[in-house]
Amino acid sequence: QVQLVESGGGLVQPGGSLSVSCAASGSIFSINAMGWYRQAPGKERELVAGIISGSSTNYADSVKGRFTISRDNVQNTVYLRMNSLKPEDTAVYYCYAIIRGYPGGPANRYWGQGTQVTVSS
Repeated sequence: QVQLVESGGGLVQPGGSLSVSCAASGSIFSINAMGWYRQAPGKERELVAGIISGSSTNYADSVKGRFTISRDNVQNTVYLRMNSLKPEDTAVYYCYAIIRGYPGGPANRYWGQGTQVTVSS
């Protein structure tokens, strides 16, 4: 059993900053990758940023230069620092992790419960 628990999020004015975090716990042998998706009302879920075990990162074009993803491999936690926020960043942010529960076992994707980020004046 694996759980992803998100924290952070909230309301921020345009141009402001916000951070969200996501901690994985449970039956974890290794975590191949962690990251964040978001879903705005009426839109499909889209990848925001991802980070693999070797700390290689990737970002959606819309957030490059504004968002920074990082990871604590000891705490099994992924962070997303969001700067210069825009109203179009408003969405529910979901963390994910690709986790292997035991050596040689399958790597499965798990999701957090989602946290609301609202950018508005």
